[in-house]
Amino acid sequence: MIETSRVISQKPSHWWSDQLNNRDAITGYYPLGEEIWNQLDGKVDAFVQVVGTAHSIHGTSKSLRKHKPDVHVTTVEPAESAVLSGKPTGSHKIEGIGIGFIPPLWEPDQVDEILTVTTEEAKTMARRLAREEGLFAGTSSGANVVAAIRVAKTLGPQATVVTIMVDSGLRYLSTDLYRQ
Repeated sequence: MIETSRVISQKPSHWWSDQLNNRDAITGYYPLGEEIWNQLDGKVDAFVQVVGTAHSIHGTSKSLRKHKPDVHVTTVEPAESAVLSGKPTGSHKIEGIGIGFIPPLWEPDQVDEILTVTTEEAKTMARRLAREEGLFAGTSSGANVVAAIRVAKTLGPQATVVTIMVDSGLRYLSTDLYRQ
């Protein structure tokens, strides 16, 4: 698909953003880190985020670490395709993350740990968020919350662990996610 996109972009009136190799996309997440920092009055102990392109985790965490260099950064990937953890690529149903190869702009030294979440865990959490919290989100958001809870259990009840609802549940209405 990537090569096809490159070829199509060579045609007149076509353009390709090359999302995976666009370093500017990382800086676009600096304001998110600032917003998190400001809204929580600097009480941020950990940031947890799934990885697709890696832009959001790197941009947000760099911004947070300007304020607090030791903020704990955890990345999340599908257990079925845990390539960042050194495992083989595989099929999973957590849309938007776990692209099957290491993203070109991935910076492993910028994260403190990598957690894996299964598709079933992500789906179960997405359903729970809708049912119990009124948060209508998708599987990647479910994966974020599963991992954030794990980090919170490790850091203890005094810690403030931040994650993001990265997708809406609307795009999942045609899938099995909310059909039970």
